[in-house]
Amino acid sequence: MAPQIDAVILAGGMARRMGGNDKGLVDLNGQAMICHTLDKLSNQVDNIMINANRNQAQYEQWGYRVFSDEDSGYLGPLAGMVTALKQTQAEYLLVVPCDCPMLPDDLAQRLLTVLTEQNADIAVASDGEREQPVVLLLKPQLAASMQAFLDAGERKIDFWYRQHQVAIESFADQPNAFVNVNTPEQKQQLAQQIAK
Repeated sequence: MAPQIDAVILAGGMARRMGGNDKGLVDLNGQAMICHTLDKLSNQVDNIMINANRNQAQYEQWGYRVFSDEDSGYLGPLAGMVTALKQTQAEYLLVVPCDCPMLPDDLAQRLLTVLTEQNADIAVASDGEREQPVVLLLKPQLAASMQAFLDAGERKIDFWYRQHQVAIESFADQPNAFVNVNTPEQKQQLAQQIAK
């Protein structure tokens, strides 16, 4: 029987480079950006949660559980991850950002395969050149380690996961899968790519 995988979409940031607009709700080709991410994930996992620190009512309209960081103060992606780890009952948690609308359709399966093969605690996606530290599959038992890292004032995800057994899965076959949107200019470029 396949293990249960839940996913959390991280939409809790301040989006300073997007003029402070909530990135998950920014329009991309007629849909909120998070809709593209939800479409990519819906057939890959058992349950989806959304981590948002503002506009929760808007995120709730898609029918998924929405929660804010346990630790207030916009502490970065790890704060959303650790809150999600404490909320899931699944065997694994898939983490993705809200501003990656072209995620692979086989993301969860490939990360699970490499994690299992290498007997790892965490599987991180790579675009073939760089690791994508906010695209990962991990075991909920890691919540205490992540919380301790945050409590120590640390914020960098890759510094945290290097403390554990990590497997890397290359998606070099899908080089645009992790294109993310941080600025209005990037949004315009991506809109043109998706429209093709």
